[in-house]
Amino acid sequence: MYTPPAFREDDPQALQAMMEGAGLATLVTATAEGLMATPLPLLFDPDEGPHGTLYGHLARANLQWRTPALGEAMVLFPGADAYVSPGWYAAKREHGKVVPTWNYAAVHAYGTATFFEDADRLLALVTRLTNHHEAGRAEAWKVDDAPEAFIAAQLRGIVGLRLEISRIEGKRKMSQNRGAEDRAGVTEGLRREGGEQALAVAGQIPV
Repeated sequence: MYTPPAFREDDPQALQAMMEGAGLATLVTATAEGLMATPLPLLFDPDEGPHGTLYGHLARANLQWRTPALGEAMVLFPGADAYVSPGWYAAKREHGKVVPTWNYAAVHAYGTATFFEDADRLLALVTRLTNHHEAGRAEAWKVDDAPEAFIAAQLRGIVGLRLEISRIEGKRKMSQNRGAEDRAGVTEGLRREGGEQALAVAGQIPV
């Protein structure tokens, strides 16, 4: 990922927060048959490996897990993003030499993807994944709320994914290359525009 120094995010805790906040990631592998990609939720275990390890699952019918990868896999974690109008810059009023851009955050994680079919490991994985996303709900659903035989049948339809991260890239492009007045204008413009993404980006622009 092309990342100028001003936009580079190297802090491990910030990278973890960005990955955990993404919700849905995309697993990408290069194969002899071309690129293959699967959107999927993932769990991040920071204590496995030098950069942590990702866990998730794919449908057994998904050919991506059966197709040998050429080199490492890549996992894309999108963050908040928003269009930035040049009309928000103070520089527009000063000299007019401004153009539109896009502010965004993203993490790219790389590593060898391995897959597993063991029923006990799969049950432990879907239980962790479910507990993670059900946490805080008034009536949290648990895996064992469903009949055991039903869950066993569902597990036969998936395969587990484990990817120990070998390297990781983080980028947070949030107008750091603009002056203070331009950044203030972008923040104000995004807040005025509203919407979840615009407000999330506005909150990440340095003051």
